[in-house]
Amino acid sequence: MWRKGNVERRRVVVTGMGIICPTGNSVKEAWTNAANGVTGIGPITLFDTSHLDNHFGGEVKDFDPDAFLGKREARRTDRVTQLGLYAAKQALEDSGLEVTPDNHYEIGVVMGSGIGGIDSIFKSIQAFLERGASAVSPLMVPMMLPDSASGKVSMMFGLRGPNFAISTACATGNNSIGEAVEIIRRGKAKAILAGSSEAGLRDITIASFNNMKAISRRNDAPEKASRPFDVDRDGFVVAEGAAMLVVEDLEHAKARGAKIYAEILGYGHTSDAYHITAPLETGEGASKAIEFALEDAEMTGEDIDYINAHGTSTPLNDKSETIAIKNALGELAYEIPISSTKSVTGHLMGAAGSVEAVFSIQAIRNNFVPPTVNLDNQDPECDLNYTPNVGVEHPIDVVMSNSFGFGGHNAVLVIGRYHENGQA
Repeated sequence: MWRKGNVERRRVVVTGMGIICPTGNSVKEAWTNAANGVTGIGPITLFDTSHLDNHFGGEVKDFDPDAFLGKREARRTDRVTQLGLYAAKQALEDSGLEVTPDNHYEIGVVMGSGIGGIDSIFKSIQAFLERGASAVSPLMVPMMLPDSASGKVSMMFGLRGPNFAISTACATGNNSIGEAVEIIRRGKAKAILAGSSEAGLRDITIASFNNMKAISRRNDAPEKASRPFDVDRDGFVVAEGAAMLVVEDLEHAKARGAKIYAEILGYGHTSDAYHITAPLETGEGASKAIEFALEDAEMTGEDIDYINAHGTSTPLNDKSETIAIKNALGELAYEIPISSTKSVTGHLMGAAGSVEAVFSIQAIRNNFVPPTVNLDNQDPECDLNYTPNVGVEHPIDVVMSNSFGFGGHNAVLVIGRYHENGQA
């Protein structure tokens, strides 16, 4: 434990990681491609896009749910759950945490999704309209619910501790990890599978985002479409995937001899209370979340070695996030390396924060700042160091990872290298 003010609280570490995303289906593959600026964005193959204005996205590749779950179970689960289960299995196996009747009430799941099972909803509505009520799957509701993935994860691994889903749009991943940490700090669990999943790469979703004018239409060069902080950015790229962490009470992890990847040091979250899709232009809500995360970690901007930006590649977000970082950190903002890994993954929406938490931990482990690719002509209003096009070696002990979502949700994590006696 460590003491914050007059309150003792448990330290929480990361002992397992799992990921499936456009840049890879394992932590090593996904990170290596992101670090080398290898994009996972390309033409959509999951469905016919001829009726759409947008024909590209960030797809998960080489994933066979039938082989992973069996045909019967795959038919009974939405893709959002399938991807989440895949990442959760990786993370739990990586952690070496054994679930037994003696500890299964001490291990929980906090797993969110911004959209949930939209493919199941869409297909069921199609069946209802085309073939009538009897054609609707009796499993439509459990397949579409945002908590289906967290429920299925608990069932697959026999986890009987705290279990719930969080849905805060594109801030979901950070909120899921942050709230899991808070549960462990309070002593209500020893370990939690925490993260998020998203499978919103569907034609109806793309049509809606396109009509909102939120996504890129760069069909002639999809690999160039996600270009955070670039003056020519024209919207984000819809992507899918999942990532999960095993977050664990430090003493519990040490007692079982677990490998420790990193420590979750701080968590801050706020609301803009402003607009359902647009960020607060002053960046005030986001900057407060940054300040609260630093306060929670008992740190200042001087302690941050790298910022994994939300960096969606939309005109409004990139500008307001830049303002928020400068408001929170002052002149230090110009000294800290920043990058947006969405430049290679696209925007995984609810899964973005958890994927970027994995990348943030890998940045610490490798002392390496991944690049913001396609940053060829930096927007003068986005005037910080965004690590354009090529990643750089850099000593990294502490990372700040930002996630901001529709509805004004702001969630920030501070993640650090594990030091046995705490941060210096």
